[in-house]
Amino acid sequence: MSVVKINVLTVPEDQRETLEKRFAARAGAVESSDGFEWFELLRPVEGTDTYLVYTRWRSEEDFRRWMEGRGQAAHAGAQGDKPRPAATDATLWSFEVVQQAAPRQD
Repeated sequence: MSVVKINVLTVPEDQRETLEKRFAARAGAVESSDGFEWFELLRPVEGTDTYLVYTRWRSEEDFRRWMEGRGQAAHAGAQGDKPRPAATDATLWSFEVVQQAAPRQD
């Protein structure tokens, strides 16, 4: 079964628009990676400053390959002309998919 990686980002209110624009600008950066299955950027709506970045991968190995290649460059800290991160903290959660369901196709 697939694996899910959720990057938990603490984003101050004044940086939310910046974060969302940066993710919009990165469209396509992960989608062509071998083993990539899904991406979602989840905006908080109930009094928290925590965004969730949900990605789903065919396997842990596919995720690691991406992180060691293009993902490493995408997640590098602010250096030189690179803008500072919009998030003030980040934590990576990892899960294995053990059950799933989709809408019925009648």
